[in-house]
Amino acid sequence: MRLLLIGAPGAGKGTQAVRLAEHFGITHISSGDLLRKHVEDETPFGVQIKEFVSRGDLVPDQMVLDMLRKPIVEASARGGYVLDGFPRTVAQAEALDGLLRRRGQDLDRVVFFDVPRDELIRRLTGRRVCRQCGAAFHLVSAPPKAAGRCDQCGGALYQREDDAEATVARRLDVYQTQTAPLLDYYRRRGLLVQVAGEGPVEEVADRIRRAVKEPVPR
Repeated sequence: MRLLLIGAPGAGKGTQAVRLAEHFGITHISSGDLLRKHVEDETPFGVQIKEFVSRGDLVPDQMVLDMLRKPIVEASARGGYVLDGFPRTVAQAEALDGLLRRRGQDLDRVVFFDVPRDELIRRLTGRRVCRQCGAAFHLVSAPPKAAGRCDQCGGALYQREDDAEATVARRLDVYQTQTAPLLDYYRRRGLLVQVAGEGPVEEVADRIRRAVKEPVPR
């Protein structure tokens, strides 16, 4: 099974990708996690990534695709994967299609998380992250037991710069412009299913599992 998750920042792709991977016994591949890992480990690839990020530039599509090639190949051999964070544009989707075609493969389903903009802003601006272990909390939906402290390691919690309200609004505007056209791209290919992304995590997970198994609406 080869699944792709699409949704705006804060839609819950990462949370649901982990649950999907566990449910179906496949691998969760997060492009964002892989990029951060390369930077943290100071791999040759990570050094290049850091240069782009420090200049405020996006990491080139081909570099991201090169980074994903090995995890995708290995996960396919183990039974499949759920991919989140890539592609973000139609050009990236076409590049991913090329990679899969060369291996005689295709995506089985593309799941779009539909979440209203005001809810996305609420989720993103309330997020707090542990400086020490990276655990994430939310001031409303998943607050820490002790204010400002991580439940897991006791580290200090902080708000990421990209979670400030003005930055969040810009991120959502960019998503709407660049990523939303992906919906038409995958809809035309008969791969897209839409799932309401609001509600308790387990309810959303159940909607996704059903959507993945049912025929794509025409």
